[in-house]
Amino acid sequence: MTLAAILKQKGGFIISVPPTMRVSEIVGVLAEKRIGAVLILGEAEQLLGILSERDIVRSLAFNGAQTLEMTAAQLMTRAPTTATTELTVYDAEHLMTNGRFRHLPIIADGKPIGMVSIGDVVKAVLDQQTHEMENLRNYVSGTIG
Repeated sequence: MTLAAILKQKGGFIISVPPTMRVSEIVGVLAEKRIGAVLILGEAEQLLGILSERDIVRSLAFNGAQTLEMTAAQLMTRAPTTATTELTVYDAEHLMTNGRFRHLPIIADGKPIGMVSIGDVVKAVLDQQTHEMENLRNYVSGTIG
């Protein structure tokens, strides 16, 4: 299974904000959409960075309430790791686990087309393993021709 299958299930949309948006507004977007990260896009829809709840919490620990007045550009992770739709869920799981990040922007033709979370990837891996086990059980029991 590839990341294309996850994006197809999720729908092909992204939640993004401009680099000038204040963190106080971004927190509202995260809460309203019930997501853990947003993409930061430039005027030409190019990926500038990613900002996650984790980034905000870390800044709050070091900068206190000043964090809420910062902009996305000041706090975002620049040049995040990205993937294409052809990446397998197993490779995505490995990449995200080893890189210690929870959100992976998906790029096509140089532009972001979606994002998957580690939760999306783990669910897809478990679904695929369950399907494979069912097929093996059916094969061994002779219910598949």
